[in-house]
Amino acid sequence: MNFEGKRILITGGTGSLGKVLLKRLLSGKEGIPESISIFSRDEAKQHALRLDYTNSDASTTDEVIYNNFSRRVKFIIGDVRDYNSVLRAIKNTDIVFNAAALKQVPTCEYFPYQAVMTNIMGAENIVRAILNNDLPVECVVGISTDKAAKPVNVMGMTKSLQERVFLSANIDSGKTRFVLARYGNVLASRGSVIPLFHQQIKAGNDVTITDNKMTRFLLSLEEAVDVILYAVRHGNKGETFIPRIPSALVKDVAEVLIGDRPNKTKVTGIRPGEKMHEALITEEEAARTVTRGPYYVIAPILPEIQVEEVMKGPFLGTEYTSADDVMNLEEVRDLLTKRNLLIESQSGSDREELLR
Repeated sequence: MNFEGKRILITGGTGSLGKVLLKRLLSGKEGIPESISIFSRDEAKQHALRLDYTNSDASTTDEVIYNNFSRRVKFIIGDVRDYNSVLRAIKNTDIVFNAAALKQVPTCEYFPYQAVMTNIMGAENIVRAILNNDLPVECVVGISTDKAAKPVNVMGMTKSLQERVFLSANIDSGKTRFVLARYGNVLASRGSVIPLFHQQIKAGNDVTITDNKMTRFLLSLEEAVDVILYAVRHGNKGETFIPRIPSALVKDVAEVLIGDRPNKTKVTGIRPGEKMHEALITEEEAARTVTRGPYYVIAPILPEIQVEEVMKGPFLGTEYTSADDVMNLEEVRDLLTKRNLLIESQSGSDREELLR
């Protein structure tokens, strides 16, 4: 599928992922969409995103992206929790990227119902809007997390149920495909560990890690967008796309970022709802996981929407966790250097962007 002439809706479009996805779609590399609607409830973030482009000149903003932004991007104030807002936003849409989420683990633990409303009911509102009104949406991508596999926290539980809401919608969805992209920690996204470590280091404070043995998958926002766009192009109904990505000890990430500075690390203990290691594919899912291109693909659990050819395998067979193939310290340093995430390699404006 090419995105040329498509009408696209990004829920939660002012978040870290939404902004990178927007820039990619505006670049023309995937085809030029007819329109891109940014749907979110925060007018201040929408205004800031608009100013990121309209207040920039050609010396700081790619000219093609700037022009495409001014012609094609629309902003819609609304909340995925509100069915009527979702219905109004999703009309005359070809592709929906659902990036709206409550995603911070401790916040979801203390306010579980809020996570239910956003992560589960938000997905249900999208499904209802499409199916109840026979809208001609071609594809919906549910953006999920490694915490949805073997969930032990509210964030993971609600994301796991969001996956099932989208998956089951395929039974009655006609031409609409509901597919999923599940991935791990996104480097430098808002609320993630690297911006926190940057802040602590710059302030001269101890860098806080929860456990010396804790591991996490690591991928960039650009790589996350790659997974999402691949799922749109190549996904059958109900399939979940998983990137094959490196993992690292969190303490090694902290050590590389500290470098030769005097900051120390401080072990604070696991926070409410945290896992020691994350899983992207469980042992049960591995029995129906195949390889497609550069990704793993989990076939849907519901037999009604399984593709016969896919179910012939061969299958992965074993679970895929962040403890399986952990990078050494030098590999972590190389990865963060390539991603321009070492503090000494950042310009001031880049560091400010990371810490937003």
